[in-house]
Amino acid sequence: MCGIVGLFVGCSALAYCPRKALAPAGTATVAGAAAVAGAEPVAGSGQLADAGPASGTAPGDGTDGEQADVSYSSPFGRWSERATVRRSPRRELSAPSSDASRFFSPELVPVARHPLIAELRPELFDTVLVQHLYRYLDFTAKLETLVVNRTALGIAQGSVGVGLPEEMRFDAYKIYCDEAYHALFSVDLMRQVRDTTGIAPVLPEQPYFLRRLQEIQQELPSHTRALAELLFVTVSETLISASLAELPVDSEIVPAVRETIRDHAADEGRHHVYFAAFLRYLWAALDPAARREAALLVPRLIAAFLQPDTDAVRAELLGYGLTRDDAEQVLAEVYDEKIVAAHTRATAKRTVSYFVALDVLDDPMVEHEFRAHGLL
Repeated sequence: MCGIVGLFVGCSALAYCPRKALAPAGTATVAGAAAVAGAEPVAGSGQLADAGPASGTAPGDGTDGEQADVSYSSPFGRWSERATVRRSPRRELSAPSSDASRFFSPELVPVARHPLIAELRPELFDTVLVQHLYRYLDFTAKLETLVVNRTALGIAQGSVGVGLPEEMRFDAYKIYCDEAYHALFSVDLMRQVRDTTGIAPVLPEQPYFLRRLQEIQQELPSHTRALAELLFVTVSETLISASLAELPVDSEIVPAVRETIRDHAADEGRHHVYFAAFLRYLWAALDPAARREAALLVPRLIAAFLQPDTDAVRAELLGYGLTRDDAEQVLAEVYDEKIVAAHTRATAKRTVSYFVALDVLDDPMVEHEFRAHGLL
């Protein structure tokens, strides 16, 4: 993992990197370890890395003695029997049959519904579906390894600046295993599809969600960047289960793809419950100023996760032989601003409700930011 983190110069996650647990005695607090690493602690969290009782009660915000009414009920009680990594076989492609020959459902590939794409010759249309599958698998592998697991490891090691029950930290190891396996089976399936179809993946060098997250972090004070990543993971883990819920059991999709998506969705349902609980502990660990900063960031982080990567889609469309004008027409009509806004609002509804329950909308500026992003 640290080999991956090392690819990012000035890594924002240094504030809670678990390697700091190996620091000399006397530097174990978040603030002290951050100073050793040259990074800042999570904004507004004080020195809570090892704080908080194991009973399930979250710590106060460190400023007014407030205690959050939070208890933790683990969604991983039967993880050893239910987790995909423990129970599911490797999903292997077999020769496509007449009734299961597609690699993704056209109804779930936005550009595939546009007449200019639907009228492409059959082999090109199939390529559109395969490339969408590649994007989904690549998105999954990189989200899990580059962002989510970095945070899961920090939670497990108690280095994110939030006091958590012991059971909750232990469950973070299970999330780490799940997410690593999601990355593995995504790359495995991508390789199988490439070798079976002869269609090479056409993917951007850097996943767009990571580019957007980094752009947001670069605009923030250094002491807030680690908080932004914690929030992004919390947001993404509660959004992704909603996204996966859109994927129906389509009998025309090859079984290995169908089963892989089902495996992913089953695990992410548990992760959703976990991070919804983690958000309450995180909020209790922040002082009022940090809560406001965090709430103002949430709509931008939701957009970073859900907004379409139109640059990558444009490049793909041009690769199919569409003229630039035709490609722009497809993008404008498929990703119409109102359509994208409605989809974002619907997909984020549950995630937004968790923040509403924390009374973030009592702040007029925060409410304005949520409305400006079409989330209310």
